[in-house]
Amino acid sequence: MNVEGTILVGPEFEPREGRVVVEDGEIQAIEETETGSSSIVIPAFVNAHTHIGDSIAKEAGGGLSLDELVAPPDGLKHRLLRSTDRETKVAAMARTVKQMEETGTASFIEFREGGVDGVSMLRDALARRQVDPVILGRETEAAMNESDGFGASGARDGDFDQLRNATRRAGKLFGIHAGERDAADIHPALDLDPDFLVHLVHVEELHLDRIEDNEVPAVVCPRSNLVTNVGVPPIRQLAERTTVALGTDNVMTNSPSMFREMEFAAKLTDLPAETILRMATRNGAKIAGLNCGVIEEGRDAKLLVLDGDSDNLSYAKDVVRAVVRRAGHADIKRVHL
Repeated sequence: MNVEGTILVGPEFEPREGRVVVEDGEIQAIEETETGSSSIVIPAFVNAHTHIGDSIAKEAGGGLSLDELVAPPDGLKHRLLRSTDRETKVAAMARTVKQMEETGTASFIEFREGGVDGVSMLRDALARRQVDPVILGRETEAAMNESDGFGASGARDGDFDQLRNATRRAGKLFGIHAGERDAADIHPALDLDPDFLVHLVHVEELHLDRIEDNEVPAVVCPRSNLVTNVGVPPIRQLAERTTVALGTDNVMTNSPSMFREMEFAAKLTDLPAETILRMATRNGAKIAGLNCGVIEEGRDAKLLVLDGDSDNLSYAKDVVRAVVRRAGHADIKRVHL
């Protein structure tokens, strides 16, 4: 299979006209040549933080505080999850996965509530879909063993030392929320030596020093943080210190669109478009240990083909900036996962 057009090549997303040669799902070569194609070929997205169980309650809880909305065990989302039957939860998650697939998401890192059964429900929702998620179980060691790792709610919610050690022994991924409400739980989260931190809205200079010294990646979810009224993370400062990836967080409050997350982050920070696109592709893949997120030889051929001659993208003077700041679902020609 060949994919032709303007290809955003490598981690710097250098635009080159040519074709991507794919065999058995792997990029074999990138050939520079005239193609006459208006397509723009980019890496498929990696959504680095989601809670798609919340698909049962989109736009519920308007006006509630963060704790009232999502804090375990009695925040609104947890009450709704407990009161909803399994079939409905699976069906709702399946529709969100379908939406992610159709909008170019190759993988997502899911903090999966509900223990072992929660992991099982998500796997049922993934049937016949091409998206390949990284599922982090929550609440129990058994859920971690049945998934790709453990996603901790936050150091303020309990003692995660035992679960961290179990996850380390299993050689799996350990992520934890930190600094979403305030700064109090960031040092305790760092003490657990996590593989990555999520949110860091209230990160301070001493935390940034520890994050940089220990090379701890960060996942930021600026749309979600704004909606829940906790502020927005200092994305530019974090990006100067560590690997930063983008996540869309709770489906209750935000669509799982990486296009929307990129546009919001780009306009919020005014960081270079290449930096934002890396946050939506390569950096999430790096955190998750995936072999995608970059168009280069030897990578998995997870690709998104956009119509560079759409009404939205035509006449763009800066292709990468146009992809980051204005591209959307309507501009997609094909998704190769």
